[in-house]
Amino acid sequence: MQPVVLIITVLAMAAIAAVFAWAIWAPPGAVDPERAERWRIRTIVALTLAGVVLAAMTLVPWPHAPQAGPTPGIVVHARGYQWYWELDRDTVPAGTPVTFLASTADVTHGFGVADPQGRLLFQVQVIPGYVSRVDWTFDRPGTYRVICLEYCGIAHHEMMGQLTVQPGV
Repeated sequence: MQPVVLIITVLAMAAIAAVFAWAIWAPPGAVDPERAERWRIRTIVALTLAGVVLAAMTLVPWPHAPQAGPTPGIVVHARGYQWYWELDRDTVPAGTPVTFLASTADVTHGFGVADPQGRLLFQVQVIPGYVSRVDWTFDRPGTYRVICLEYCGIAHHEMMGQLTVQPGV
């Protein structure tokens, strides 16, 4: 999609530059004011319609719904509140696929999980009214930190939880 947007943008910029160049270098009186006004209105309407159509085309797949079908392994429901995470289970086995279904009760949060060394493993935006899904398999046992990566208010920095990964069975 990005190359298409780039091409459209470059073509639109070239068209606008050509219009400006023509307006600058046209001899005085070369343009009929009524004809120019009609052309201007048509151009504005056409650009507005094109912008609305292009914007609508990019929004078609939104909002993302959770993927249908069975979830592999274990499901962990995570719900964000100002300023804590509520996990319906805080222990999972290593080597087993885990599906996190994250939601929020109040404002936008960033659901992230960091390994015992503090490296971020994954994160997903959690928006009110939607469920965000992340599938992950933990390779090693340990205590993992659940953090918020989207400023959500005054106590955002304290919004942390824990997930314990036990040796697999």
